[in-house]
Amino acid sequence: MTFAHPTLLLVAIVAIVLLVVGYRALEKRRAAQAYAFSNLAFALAAMQPARWPAVILFAAFVLGTGAELLALAGPHLTTRVPAKDGTVVICIDTSGSMRARDVAPTRADAARAAALAFVDAVPEGTRVGIVTFSSGASVIAPPTSDLDAVRDALDRIPPPEGATAIGDALMLGAQQMPASGKRILVLLTDGINNRGTDPIMDSQTIGTRGITIETVGVGSSGSGEIIPGTREPAELDARALTTIAENAKGRYTEARDASALKSAFRAIALATVWEKKRVDASFPFALGGGLVLVVALLGSLAAGRL
Repeated sequence: MTFAHPTLLLVAIVAIVLLVVGYRALEKRRAAQAYAFSNLAFALAAMQPARWPAVILFAAFVLGTGAELLALAGPHLTTRVPAKDGTVVICIDTSGSMRARDVAPTRADAARAAALAFVDAVPEGTRVGIVTFSSGASVIAPPTSDLDAVRDALDRIPPPEGATAIGDALMLGAQQMPASGKRILVLLTDGINNRGTDPIMDSQTIGTRGITIETVGVGSSGSGEIIPGTREPAELDARALTTIAENAKGRYTEARDASALKSAFRAIALATVWEKKRVDASFPFALGGGLVLVVALLGSLAAGRL
């Protein structure tokens, strides 16, 4: 939390301390006067009302006053708010290696579940699109703010088959982007580019357009998995994916199981589609403090201790 007027915050702290000290002094003086003018100490003690209501009311008064003084100091809180004009295109690898089962139940099923977790984590109003790629790239769902339509599109992802054309997917995803606003490509793959254009060069081009690329590698190098139907290892090119992300001001994340994959996609949603913003909290403090003071005043009247 930060304050627009930190000097007033110091004044508020001093005022609250003086209030507490003054109250304590008045309480001691009142008790001393009562004993000075009465020889009925026992009766006075017996008729003394319970102390806890007064303590609670005074605490509420101090709390309410403190909140009002903090409101004058202009408190600001840092919170997450939806990014305006946010557009995300998720590029999902559907090459043959995605049939590997080192990520249960398969890499393809885990990828679909992770994409669904991403859609569930973005705020309403975010435009999300889906691109799939193997030997070529296809648009499964153009960017739309209808997130239910995007969820339906995830059920139409084709089964894993073919080569891995990462560059084609990135360029096709970039073509779906508007000319301005917060734009993010999320690339999910488990393999090495072996078809189509050079993804390193493509990522540089995309980065110059102000589009961010976040890359997620599913599985790992040296897993021992073989692409089903071939003798080729299902390897992950972490170095290339890191370079692709860095060329477009993004980050590379590696996920070796389904849970980590979901967590990675949720983290990307929070870090990209949601923005951290300083929000003026003066009104909530003023309103809350005023309500507490009203309750304290009514309680004092009810207790006869105004």
